[in-house]
Amino acid sequence: MNAKSFSLRNVAYAGIFSLGLVGLSGCAHMTPTQQRVVSGGAIGAAGGAALGAITGGSPAVGAAVGGVAGGAAGAVMGNH
Repeated sequence: MNAKSFSLRNVAYAGIFSLGLVGLSGCAHMTPTQQRVVSGGAIGAAGGAALGAITGGSPAVGAAVGGVAGGAAGAVMGNH
């Protein structure tokens, strides 16, 4: 097994785990805007981590940047 497939597998597991946590976090008591921010952040983090791993960069940096961008996009979409 090479390092690239190992890191992609870890990214997939982390994304599944993160989505599970979001599902269990009690979004029922959140406003629609807050729900969009959380969803956007989770999707952005997963996408950023995957993109970071695929391009040979750091999945952690990709997740951080993607999470911030996704959360910001969710906030903007929630206000319009």
